[in-house]
Amino acid sequence: MNDTAPAPYPLDPTGAGGHAQAALLRARGPVVPVLLPGGVEAVAVTRYAELKEFLAHPDAAKGPCHFAALQQGRIPQGWPLTVFATLEGMTTADGDDHRRLRAPVSRAFTARRVEALRPRVRELADALLDRLADRAGRNGVVDLREHFAYPLPMGVICELLGVDQDLRDEVHRLSQTIVSTSAGPAETLAANRDMAALLDQVVARRRKAPGDDLTSALIAAQEEDEERLSGPELVGTLLLLVVAGHETTLNLITNAVRALCADPGQLTAVRSGRAGWEDVVEETLRYDSPVGFFPFRYPTRDLTVGGVLVPRGTAVLASYSAAGRDERAYGPDAARFDVTRRPEQRHLSFGHGPHFCPGAHLARLEGAIALEALFARYPDLTPAVPDRALPPHPSFVGNSTDTLPVRLG
Repeated sequence: MNDTAPAPYPLDPTGAGGHAQAALLRARGPVVPVLLPGGVEAVAVTRYAELKEFLAHPDAAKGPCHFAALQQGRIPQGWPLTVFATLEGMTTADGDDHRRLRAPVSRAFTARRVEALRPRVRELADALLDRLADRAGRNGVVDLREHFAYPLPMGVICELLGVDQDLRDEVHRLSQTIVSTSAGPAETLAANRDMAALLDQVVARRRKAPGDDLTSALIAAQEEDEERLSGPELVGTLLLLVVAGHETTLNLITNAVRALCADPGQLTAVRSGRAGWEDVVEETLRYDSPVGFFPFRYPTRDLTVGGVLVPRGTAVLASYSAAGRDERAYGPDAARFDVTRRPEQRHLSFGHGPHFCPGAHLARLEGAIALEALFARYPDLTPAVPDRALPPHPSFVGNSTDTLPVRLG
């Protein structure tokens, strides 16, 4: 930030050491200089109070026109975080543009509409659990992330968006590369190009055969010039929804199962009625947020955040992993998973302010249904390997492990 500021801390692009890294940054202060892939300097807001204030600050913008390094040509080609800065959609829009892009999505994800999905989500979960034992290898081990935590939210969001079954695995493969912070420039460019082409194909199919899905509704609004989305905005909106609509819930389910297996007393608390599955979801979102560091916001003027000057145009990341375990907000046991916790401070894992996640209701519902159904069907489920041996998801944006091998019991 100035000549006396500490050297930026290089974020590990492989996702390794997620919470150790978050704790180190939180200890350094509420706003910490960090170094992103490609040598791009940024800052991370690491503590709860400062992050909550910053997320809702009227002078913290999302539009790429405010990103100084981007406007000055200092972002390398194929930068793995480019999509977070330049995607044409509601996550990179401000003011009236943001409201225009967000409105049709918000209407699709109201609490009432999401609640109406409950029977279908449960049906999909039960169908996956019916086949889960058959997925196990000869050693009795099955990758729960691959065969349950992934296909459930992917199935739900693709049904909502009208993405046909034959495209879904490719959507997932490309989205993993797009959110990865360890992908190389050529891989990043190819993934973004291929995803745009795939989503163009989704739009073309729904134009030809409209259905009762959000893509068809967005196309109809576009054609009627009602809250009109341009072609790139339509594809950008679909990209945001399909990636955020399954990757974050995939991490949520994975992280919750890991936390429950690591402390069986927490599962006992749920089974005894001292906590509900909704409590498990909320505590997982706080304790092990599905998103580690979310890019980007940019001060539109020099801002002082937590006593630290953040110059205009600086790229700012929201460190949800660090803020979720902030002892100032959650007490001295903030780093402990406790499903009976009733914190005064609600976690920030869905964001805060105008850009609060419109899919929060759906993620909560999916997580609770998935966990309840899983442990009802397999009450003796146990990890097949120690948690510390699980490979991290290769990203500091997404926060989870890349596999979750379990024995169903």
